Amino acid sequence: MFTDSHCHLTFPEFAGQMPQIRAAMAAAQVDRALCICTKLEEFDEVQALAASYDNFWASVGVHPDNEDIAEPSIEDLVRLSQRPRVVAIGETGLDYYQMEERKGGRSISDLEWQRDRFRVHIRAAQQTRKPLIIHTREASADTLAILKEEGEDGSPGAAGGVFHCFTETAEVARAALDLGFYISFSGILTFKKAQDLRDVAAFVPLDRMLIETDSPYLAPVPYRGKTNNPSYVPYVAQQIAELRQMPVEAIAKATSDNFEALFREVKS
Repeated sequence: MFTDSHCHLTFPEFAGQMPQIRAAMAAAQVDRALCICTKLEEFDEVQALAASYDNFWASVGVHPDNEDIAEPSIEDLVRLSQRPRVVAIGETGLDYYQMEERKGGRSISDLEWQRDRFRVHIRAAQQTRKPLIIHTREASADTLAILKEEGEDGSPGAAGGVFHCFTETAEVARAALDLGFYISFSGILTFKKAQDLRDVAAFVPLDRMLIETDSPYLAPVPYRGKTNNPSYVPYVAQQIAELRQMPVEAIAKATSDNFEALFREVKS
């Protein structure tokens, strides 16, 4: 019934736990999950996990905030995206969060490498016709500008995709929707101080919405602070159902249908 559109099941927090995770998913009626790649060094493990189960899929990409790792070329991403059960490019985008504090005083102007990496992913997505998984944190203006510059404006040739773990404003959501992207909400939606985000979730059209866990991070209430996993994605759906005064089953169906519409290969 439910689909977790973004999780990191190859991270160390889940080592040796796949039988328990899959049992918990089944008990919670979470039927599918998209396993996300954040660096080329982990891609083989992510893709192998997806290839091992008929309800897991994978992406290929390098997270915008990862440094001192293999830098992807367009050719790398195109080649790896042809592996079985790889349905998306990413996660990719821009991350300017607390840049000077975290990066030893560097400023946003020093992050041209992030912007170059983002463009590589966009061009690979356009070549492969696979959707982009966008990560943007304190960088929405540049994220949207680069997408437009690279032809991701809904015109022929655009790859489209999803803004995952959305935490931006309604204005950013509107701009992303205008470019043809989906919006995905995580367990943050259940946090006490997330009313502004709940307002955005009430605004986003149901036919352009996905849900996710971003496991092992951002566990929803009542599990906040614990290790997240895909079996908790129904709590995100329940929060949206309450916002919209709809049955949770309707949210589950809509977001699962949207998952199939965006990641077209999951139906093949």
